[in-house]
Amino acid sequence: MSALIKGRAHLLGDDVNTDLHCSSKYHPGRDNAYVAQHAFEQLAPGFAARFGKRGVIVAGRNFGNNSSREQAVHILRMMGVGGIVAASFGRQFYRNCINNGLTAVECDVAGVADGDEIEIDPAAGRVAVRARGIVREVPPLPEAALAIVAAGGLIPFLKAHPDWKIPVTTEG
Repeated sequence: MSALIKGRAHLLGDDVNTDLHCSSKYHPGRDNAYVAQHAFEQLAPGFAARFGKRGVIVAGRNFGNNSSREQAVHILRMMGVGGIVAASFGRQFYRNCINNGLTAVECDVAGVADGDEIEIDPAAGRVAVRARGIVREVPPLPEAALAIVAAGGLIPFLKAHPDWKIPVTTEG
C-alpha cells in the first residue's frame, strides 16, 4: 500500500520545533514557497538549498515539538521531503505528517550520517542504511495510516473513500 522511500539523509539534531524551522512568523508577509526556500536556516544555513527531492530528514528527539501548525508539513512537502526518521516526534506534528501525506517513523538514528542513502519501508517497519550495515526494525505504520499517506493525506483519502468508517471493535 505504501511504497519504499529512498533518499539522501539530511541530519538535524534534537528538539527541532516547527516555530524554528518552518514558520512564516519569521518571514512576515511571505508565502509558503518562500518559507520552504529558507526552512531550517537558523539551524543549518543552506539546508533547504542542499535538500534534494525525495530526501529524508533524519533527526534526534522531539522533532516537530511545540506546535500544532500544519503549515510545517506543507513546507516540508514543498521542499520535496520524502519522509522523516527521528528518534521521537512531537505528537501533534507526527499526526499532522500522516494527515498531510508525509511518512514519519520513529527509530534509533545512531550511526546514520549526513548524505547516506536511507530507505524507509513503513509497511514492513524497517529503516535501513545498507552502505553502513544498518537495518532497524520499527513498528510498522497501521494500515489506516498507510492508506492515508498513500492517498496524499486525510482529505484526499476521505474524498476517495466517502463511505469509509472507522472500524469499531468490541471487547467482551
